[in-house]
Amino acid sequence: MPSIAQVLAEAKTRIDTLDAEALLAHVLDKERSYLRAWPERDVAATPLSEFRNLVARRDRGEPLAYLTGWREFWSLRLQVSPATLIPRPDTEVLVEQALQLIPPHADWRIADLGTGAGAIALAIANERRRCRVVATDICPQALHIAQANAHRLGIDNVEFRQGDWHAALHATERFQLIASNPPYVEAHDRHLQDDGLPYEPLQALSPGVDGLAAMRIIVAQVGHHLRAPGWLLLEHGYDQGEAVRALLARHGYTEVNSRRDWGDNERITAGRRPA
Repeated sequence: MPSIAQVLAEAKTRIDTLDAEALLAHVLDKERSYLRAWPERDVAATPLSEFRNLVARRDRGEPLAYLTGWREFWSLRLQVSPATLIPRPDTEVLVEQALQLIPPHADWRIADLGTGAGAIALAIANERRRCRVVATDICPQALHIAQANAHRLGIDNVEFRQGDWHAALHATERFQLIASNPPYVEAHDRHLQDDGLPYEPLQALSPGVDGLAAMRIIVAQVGHHLRAPGWLLLEHGYDQGEAVRALLARHGYTEVNSRRDWGDNERITAGRRPA
């Protein structure tokens, strides 16, 4: 039987070194440090076959997170699947801005529209345990994964509801903050063919030809769910900041501002419903 070192050397001719280590650690149910501590240990036939299959899939472009079933976000280990968008580091900027707006001991009501695997809702709820978060998604499979993540992480101040954007919110519900990472990539955008994106749910990436279509619905219809002066936070494309600021301004939001992501692109825009 080949050793860990030999198996990794073979895989590294096809895929990135870190990806190879992550996949082998996954099939062996070990930490990556184990591979480096015991490179001479043999890899049995069953995990070797599983590993080679995963390497081939990664080589074809399938995202590492779908192959292992996990993704780290805001120090939380989240289960993901092809039913959910893979949480991105840039979305942590939205969480960071939300936490700057929510006082540490506040008992706010917060909504996360289009929660996917639950990344935004669970990160905020974990940091602000006195707050109550409602997380919505139209996809029942995504909600099932988000609920499983909440249960496994012991985060019990989130309620999950199925529905399209605000449709799952009750008519009389009011929130101090509503956040959303809606689909915003135009259908013809070449980035949809980037590594891994063809494997992710298209409805979570693109609203169609108009990249702002989902945001227009959210901005136009969630205002009455915000307690004045409540905040609306939206993630958007790197080149959409100006358009999203104008959209919020047209609907009467004040204190409209944008935050940049780790690549120095405008990524998060917030607006406040006036009192």
